[in-house]
Amino acid sequence: MRSRSTPRVLVAIAVSGLLLGAAGCTSSGPDTSRPTLVKATAETVTVAGASDAAARSVRVSKALFASAPGAIVATAGDADAISDAAKAAASAHVPVLLTAKGAEAGAAVASELDRLGADWYQAEGDVSVDTDVEQRKAPEGGDAPESTRASRQATVVVADASADAAAVATAKAAGAKVVTMPEGVTDPAAAPDVVTALHERKQHQTVLVGRAFGALPDPEWTVRAAEGGFQLAHGGQRPFDGHRYVALYGAPGAPALGVLGEQGPEAAVQRAEQVAKPYGPESDEPVTPAMEVIATVAAGDAGADGDYSTELPVSTLEPYVDAAHDADMPVIIDLQPGRSDFLSQAKKYESLLKKPGVWLALDPEWRLTKDQVPLQQIGSVSASEVNEVSSWLASLVKKEGLPPKALVLHQFRLSMIQDRSALETHPELDMLVHVDGQGSQPDKQATWKALHEGAPEGLHWGWKNFYDEDTPMLTPGQTMADVQPTPSLVTYQ
Repeated sequence: MRSRSTPRVLVAIAVSGLLLGAAGCTSSGPDTSRPTLVKATAETVTVAGASDAAARSVRVSKALFASAPGAIVATAGDADAISDAAKAAASAHVPVLLTAKGAEAGAAVASELDRLGADWYQAEGDVSVDTDVEQRKAPEGGDAPESTRASRQATVVVADASADAAAVATAKAAGAKVVTMPEGVTDPAAAPDVVTALHERKQHQTVLVGRAFGALPDPEWTVRAAEGGFQLAHGGQRPFDGHRYVALYGAPGAPALGVLGEQGPEAAVQRAEQVAKPYGPESDEPVTPAMEVIATVAAGDAGADGDYSTELPVSTLEPYVDAAHDADMPVIIDLQPGRSDFLSQAKKYESLLKKPGVWLALDPEWRLTKDQVPLQQIGSVSASEVNEVSSWLASLVKKEGLPPKALVLHQFRLSMIQDRSALETHPELDMLVHVDGQGSQPDKQATWKALHEGAPEGLHWGWKNFYDEDTPMLTPGQTMADVQPTPSLVTYQ
């Protein structure tokens, strides 16, 4: 999966001046006749996510302006006043500040005027500010903010441009180019053009504006991951947000374990594309072919290490990962640990999991106790063991600045994941329960419904079609129509 630039309706603000230093710091001895921009350091992320637009307007001013000779002050909620303020700010190259009812809002504006070193402010609408700064009309055609290196750029991402018109005006007054989130999308990782903009302006200041960003769990990691530039085949970085996958399942060189093992890496890519193609017309979301590769295979004998699991070397899996990467396909590394544990095995494939687009699957059917043997009983895993893996994987994603990963949990019996209400979620991971029972369709549908009952919120769901064991196997159209809610991942074995 390569870095992509996808056209969507977005606005990104690339500050065409130098944005250096911590957000909100002032320069020493400013020339009050001209505005100066805040100096930005690498990986500086500011979140203006307060619940009211007035507070957000002040936060954006602090993030982008070290000083300014004045400001335009308008009344929050007065669209006409804010529109006039935006025009005046663009001409004078000064920020727009909003006041709301109450002394606190007015005090925040007065404090910001003082921090800016402002000599004046222009009022638009019913403005009340308790300040010694002179109220007067802004001068026409003021000087642009001072800059020493125009190649340094910043990005201002706005959740809702109409709700934060003042912040947008401030960003443009700072010499910027703004990026607006697509309607209904609140996660920058799920917005292709936002990821593109952050990648193009990596290592520079980013300002996230909007109350929707106030709940963003880890803004620093979100921006860092976007700066890497990786995007999924249909854009964005969030695995199951606006994406559906159809995957081949199996182990390299082992046809008995699934159709993926019936051919080599390049041929597997082509076959995955052929299997996924009929889903396109049936799906309301873009469909991407994928591969789920069994990395550790449950074995009938204990082996040298006594864990009843054969760990394939990384070198065996790499050709599949590389072929999938070249074809813009994700790869899911599947673990069947036998008497070992999931975390120990996952760590063996850390070098692969450090790659964008390589995800992880846990198969509790093959997670056995010390007195169990594969195929003689159905294994299970505790929520606490899954949580150990998810915490480790989330930490790896965060440490490496990777885009979000999928964590797939195979399940066809409730007992396979014990105490699943205790499963922990992480912003770095999208968790999916893959219902991979086989047999008659009534039985499979009954299992699907049973696993959905009482399931933790926020889970995504997957379905498996078996060529030989299902009676009958669903067609792509039937899979999309009969399996509800529609699965985000469909695999073929």
